[in-house]
Amino acid sequence: MTSEPIHETEIIALQEVAPRDGLQNEPIRLAPELRAELVDSLADAGLRRIQIGACVNPARVPQMAGTDQVWRLITRKEGVRHTVLVLNERGLDEALAAGIGHVEIYISASETHSRKNANTTVEESLRKAAGMIRRAAREGLGVLAGVMCAFGCFYEGAIPAEKLRELVLRLSEARPDRIALADTTGMGTREEIRAAIEAIRDAVSPASLSLHLHDTHGRGFENLRAGLDLGVRSFDSSVGGLGGCPFIPGARGNISTEGTVALVESLGFRTGVDLHKLALVKARLTELLGGPLDRYRAMR
Repeated sequence: MTSEPIHETEIIALQEVAPRDGLQNEPIRLAPELRAELVDSLADAGLRRIQIGACVNPARVPQMAGTDQVWRLITRKEGVRHTVLVLNERGLDEALAAGIGHVEIYISASETHSRKNANTTVEESLRKAAGMIRRAAREGLGVLAGVMCAFGCFYEGAIPAEKLRELVLRLSEARPDRIALADTTGMGTREEIRAAIEAIRDAVSPASLSLHLHDTHGRGFENLRAGLDLGVRSFDSSVGGLGGCPFIPGARGNISTEGTVALVESLGFRTGVDLHKLALVKARLTELLGGPLDRYRAMR
């Protein structure tokens, strides 16, 4: 099925994840000052949703140390939403203490990945996440709840649609503002994207869903098109295609922001992103990381 061009005023909401997902696998650790510079330059390029980091154990993900400092250093810009990833109550405590207004709370659909990523079972993670979502909402924070490895796990293989549906339904009961499905391993296909969205659409409409897609195996943009065809209008992307999970071997490469903007705008959507300014951000990030960002090209 091919997407037809649509009315030019329909907007695709992109969330830039390079300051978190893009940097968490990098051997070079950027200081909070440089990460704040990156966030501000992304906002200047027109990104209105930016994941600035993660409130996680710095011993496990040292690249995210000082996320609270990043928050204090960035320039507040009207209409720009900054968010952080939190995996447990301690991370939520840190986000609240820093005064960060939006958090993302993820669980994994895979038992093995859940233990490696958060040191809990899926059921334990789900129960804790529901409590965190409710607490964050009571504190006035915006909350996105997501499922990692939604379309397949490096360790366990395919994730049954009925399991994904159950996880989404239980997360939805905690009443987050939005639900996201993440192709953490890049194993998803167009067919799996469609099956997953169809399985949960009575609980979460496609228009209220976000997709976090990786291009590990060269299918990221095909999967983006599948989501668009089914009515999804919110996607995560990363400048230069940086990104990957530290706890999954070879799970590299988000869909690139520049590629996403070019694709969806060719289909008649609007993003509000200035590709020229985005190219300058990519050049600066290449300089900071000491190498071409396309070293994370898809593994085919």
